[in-house]
Amino acid sequence: MIYVTRKVHFNASHRLHNPKKSDEWNRTTFGKCNNPNWHGHNYTLEVTVAGNPNPETGYVIDLSDLKSIIEEKILDQCDHKNLNLEVPFLQGVIPSTENLCEVFFNELEEAVNKAAYGDSSLYSVKLYETERNFAEYCPFRK
Repeated sequence: MIYVTRKVHFNASHRLHNPKKSDEWNRTTFGKCNNPNWHGHNYTLEVTVAGNPNPETGYVIDLSDLKSIIEEKILDQCDHKNLNLEVPFLQGVIPSTENLCEVFFNELEEAVNKAAYGDSSLYSVKLYETERNFAEYCPFRK
């Protein structure tokens, strides 16, 4: 099994806020991340495809295809945007790093799997909110 990863960067703002809870609960739970005037991050996104290389190309996936898919599905939608207000596929989602990983995976899965060779498929999405804080979504790994 070979794992191929494409790393990209984007900038976005967001607010962690659960509308089902009180303002006090949100302030206590999310702290500075609940700022009603938003806050931003310089995100790093890593998308990993796993599989066996195609014998004709040596590729698990053509990295230029993976780059194009990530740009279309994630970067064009999220870069320099307010994740709470401007990204249709994030409506109703609390944009924590954990939730973003799962939603990004779901947005990418069909297109990545179609572009990947043979039995290769989307394996994981890792999102760095800061250098020290990141989450990874790997639905097939237990």
